[in-house]
Amino acid sequence: MCKFHIDTNSHLLIMLQFYFKMEKTNGSLLEKPSKIKKYSIDSISKCVKNAARTLTIEAQTIQNLTSCLDEGFRKSVTIIAHMEGRVVVTGIGKSALIGRKLVATLNSTGTPAIFMHAADAIHGDLGMIQPYDVVLCMSKSGETPEIKVLIPLLKIRGSQLIAMVSNKASYLGIQADAILHTPVEAEADPNNLAPTASTAAQLAMGDALAMALLTLRGFSSDDFAQIHPGGALGKQLYLRVNDVYAQHESPMVHTDASIRTTIVEMTSKRLGCTAVLNEKEQLVGIITDGDLRRMLAREADVSHLNAGEIMSPNPKTIAKDTLAVAALELMRQHSITQLIVMDGTTYLGIIHLHDLLREGLV
Repeated sequence: MCKFHIDTNSHLLIMLQFYFKMEKTNGSLLEKPSKIKKYSIDSISKCVKNAARTLTIEAQTIQNLTSCLDEGFRKSVTIIAHMEGRVVVTGIGKSALIGRKLVATLNSTGTPAIFMHAADAIHGDLGMIQPYDVVLCMSKSGETPEIKVLIPLLKIRGSQLIAMVSNKASYLGIQADAILHTPVEAEADPNNLAPTASTAAQLAMGDALAMALLTLRGFSSDDFAQIHPGGALGKQLYLRVNDVYAQHESPMVHTDASIRTTIVEMTSKRLGCTAVLNEKEQLVGIITDGDLRRMLAREADVSHLNAGEIMSPNPKTIAKDTLAVAALELMRQHSITQLIVMDGTTYLGIIHLHDLLREGLV
């Protein structure tokens, strides 16, 4: 019984301590720091200057890479262009992160690639390398312990090795079949420690390699669309007017149609307009909501009018197999919200700005 009262009192004591702590910190379980460090305007100005210095150093480092598009770069492009497998990109630390981006860029521009972390490679991931793959190893120093362990294993497997390295005379540079040289005089970090200029150089050289391969293969926007079918970017490259306008009925009246018939046609098809055809079924005009408003503004009695008398002649048209993004651009140029879709001289329907909005092109 006594033991029970001791435990209860201890519990109450803990609860009281908790309560007073909450009161002390204004309801927060976390103690607020006694002082918040405030930086002076001079300190902020100094750090902004260092940010500008960073951009300058990185920009100059990338600019200097143009002189590195040498025989090693050409050989690297040749090796990858003639491979039967994939580019296996590998690296350690920040180089590994840049390597993942390079893999994504290569894949999206027609060069098959995968990423293999150098540390994981020596613990089983070497199995992902196939006989006809090319290994692209990224390292600033070329002397990283994991890289030095990995390279002999790649040689045993007979893999061709491309090095993206700052120091050509490094272990990686000497062992490589081709070198993508990314020299760096100094990192943008004031202490010359944090990978900044070196990773910027790797990123830029990787893009240069991918674009060289893209150009060599004649990779087109149609090829790009096949690889990027999703999202607005993909739709800009493959979605055509024919895929969009057919979702609607096609409003149409003849030139002798009454105003009542015209209005019913426009409202029933819910596009705010209608095409106007002559007796030969040829397109001669369009009637929009704006045409109706202008008619009502100038005419007290509209019962005697017909479609041919209020239409706008020579409407803007677009071919059915035109890219939808081109239809959007044409609407923007002429400040209109619809285009008449044609198959040669045959009227097919209407494509509206709302259709393009719905498809995510705007």
